[in-house]
Amino acid sequence: MLKKTEKNLWELLWEYDPNGLIVIDRAMEITLVNPAFCKMFQVEREDIIGQPATVVLKDLKDFQKAWENKQVVRVPETEYPELDIYVKEVIFPIPDEDIIACIMVDITHEIHREKEMMKLKSETLAKVNEVVDNQMKVVQQIAGLLGETTAETKVSLFKIVKMLEREISEDG
Repeated sequence: MLKKTEKNLWELLWEYDPNGLIVIDRAMEITLVNPAFCKMFQVEREDIIGQPATVVLKDLKDFQKAWENKQVVRVPETEYPELDIYVKEVIFPIPDEDIIACIMVDITHEIHREKEMMKLKSETLAKVNEVVDNQMKVVQQIAGLLGETTAETKVSLFKIVKMLEREISEDG
């Protein structure tokens, strides 16, 4: 049995936990949510208590799996695009109370940072490819010019050699 101070402490932890906490019953109806969950999902506690969990959560298969297998289910990433949030979920049954609890950790910031880094890498790669392509064009132009001038030089030198050979054969 919890002492009154312990009960207050648990209530405080529930209220102040920065993670979204939701409890649903075996019928998949919402029985309890904490303020962080309400903020995350932009809902009021009074409006969703007693409602089917599907009014807020998009998929209950992991909750059902946790209940049926009596095991903890960890979901590394669930996206709620309409709210622009990503959460990591830990879902676990509490059979003695006939409930399933879920801790939702908001990972939106990390996902956005990863996407921004991927975008930056992609843009950098495109820029590098553009620079290399431009350098290849310049190299080809230089090679073309060198080829032309080399050919012209060869023709001119060939004419000089022929002229000198003629002069030598005439003098000789």
